[in-house]
Amino acid sequence: MIDRRRFIEGLGTAALTTAALVALSGPDALNFGKMSFIGAAEAQTVDAAKLLEPGALPDQVLGKADAPVTIIEYASMTCGHCAHFHATTFPVLKEKYIDTGKVRFILREFPLDIVAKAAFMLARCAGEGKYYPLTDTLFDNQKAWAFNNNPAQALLAIAKQSGMTEQQFNTCLNDAKLAGQIDEVAQRGAKDFGIDSTPTFFINGKKVSGAMSTEELDKELAPLLGAN
Repeated sequence: MIDRRRFIEGLGTAALTTAALVALSGPDALNFGKMSFIGAAEAQTVDAAKLLEPGALPDQVLGKADAPVTIIEYASMTCGHCAHFHATTFPVLKEKYIDTGKVRFILREFPLDIVAKAAFMLARCAGEGKYYPLTDTLFDNQKAWAFNNNPAQALLAIAKQSGMTEQQFNTCLNDAKLAGQIDEVAQRGAKDFGIDSTPTFFINGKKVSGAMSTEELDKELAPLLGAN
């Protein structure tokens, strides 16, 4: 167990390589650099303009740029609560709010371990328009790769299904610059916005911790959308 300060300081020391991921296959994979959280929700509001300032990586955005509500989710690809949100609530969020122009959605990287970091790197390497299709696939099949005795091989199989070659897969996971940028996104989330659990959402700047149900989502959005 490590505290938030040690987690933040240690993120940059884990230069991810394919060899490192393979070496960490099995039970140790999800303990490497893992942060232990107390899942207590905080009532907190962050300056929405500061949240949207450019970071180490360009935001991957779903929805209309002029949507009245912006939801930013900090997630880890190996987080079971995050996978549950994306399986149960996100489809409603997309159909009811994103596709209708009411909400703009941004997923930001907050990997809790090296396997989650690898998954996010692959999503970033997937190519134009493939970030969300691949993160959706990874969340949908989380048990098959995140808790697999050989996460590298499991991730490679999913990457190939998305159109990535094995060479592209290896090149992606050996990209030290990209690994560092993902670290910076997570560090900024922790330092500037107080992220200490996943998933954590900001709804027009209001911090909401935990995997929201569809009812909780509707309750949060109703006062912001009014008659929209």
